[in-house]
Amino acid sequence: MELEVRHLRVLCAIADAGSLHKAARELGMSQPSLSTQLRRIEQLLGGRLFTRDSTGSRPTPLGRIVVGRARPLVAELSAIVTETRAAAARAAGGPRLRIGATASRAVPGWLSRLRARLPAMEFSLQMDASANALLRQVAEGTLDLAFVHEVEGSPLRVPDGLCLRILLEREPQFVTMAADHPAAARREVRLADLAHDRWMVDATVDGEWDGVCRALRDAGIRPDLLHGDYLTAYFLAAVGEVVTVSQPTAVPPRSDLVVRPLHGDPIGVRLLLAARTADELDTEFAELERAYWEAARQAPVYLEWLASEAAGRPTRRLRAVGV
Repeated sequence: MELEVRHLRVLCAIADAGSLHKAARELGMSQPSLSTQLRRIEQLLGGRLFTRDSTGSRPTPLGRIVVGRARPLVAELSAIVTETRAAAARAAGGPRLRIGATASRAVPGWLSRLRARLPAMEFSLQMDASANALLRQVAEGTLDLAFVHEVEGSPLRVPDGLCLRILLEREPQFVTMAADHPAAARREVRLADLAHDRWMVDATVDGEWDGVCRALRDAGIRPDLLHGDYLTAYFLAAVGEVVTVSQPTAVPPRSDLVVRPLHGDPIGVRLLLAARTADELDTEFAELERAYWEAARQAPVYLEWLASEAAGRPTRRLRAVGV
């Protein structure tokens, strides 16, 4: 094993976060994987780089030396990548930004904001149900950015070297059902209210099938799931054949459908923006954040849920959305 730039990024992330747990989340890794990687780096360098206890992780004297030398190297490499990509774009005839995304109502608003701010930029958009596939394409250089979601309990396989920015640590997932479903009259639905329903889930969405199965089993319900895309799910839900999981920003496309929160928020996702350099994230993240909350304001059920959470759980960190 030889020391690589990605290892230096790991050491800087641990030093900045102050704990392996937080650094793993920022890097899009599991904590055990990060611990293993840190041990290998320490073995390579011949000494402990961080002390670890219940209060977090702090650099040892050797660690401070290594991190101090690593920071300018990591920053210089990021600058080289950014400048090289900009030069390549100019040589190709103009600046271009290639964006990938999993399904989200924030995407149209994000693109509109980017086009308004960068009128000379050429944009391309690739939608994919697989967040892992989009992350691989960012790492390979065929995409510049990817806006993806990570289903709780099913961590994404984030390639080494990618930079991540968390848009929302946990977004609750709601349920879509027929307007005349017995549970539709409730403002909040318990999974027990749907114990006899069949769920339609798109298994091509990374982690979605497992996430719904896990939530139903935890509620003591034997999962009855049907694979299908969500457009088909809406048609079947409208006639009472299925219920389906939906993002909280979703607005029913038909008058015979309703969206309802699930009691206790048993299914959640983390929303992430990925790029190869931190500079790219810093440039585009703010517009994505504004577009997401604009979509939230257009979803009455989600807006009511956010207001209820803000009023009932004042310690929970919610960004301002005009509620």
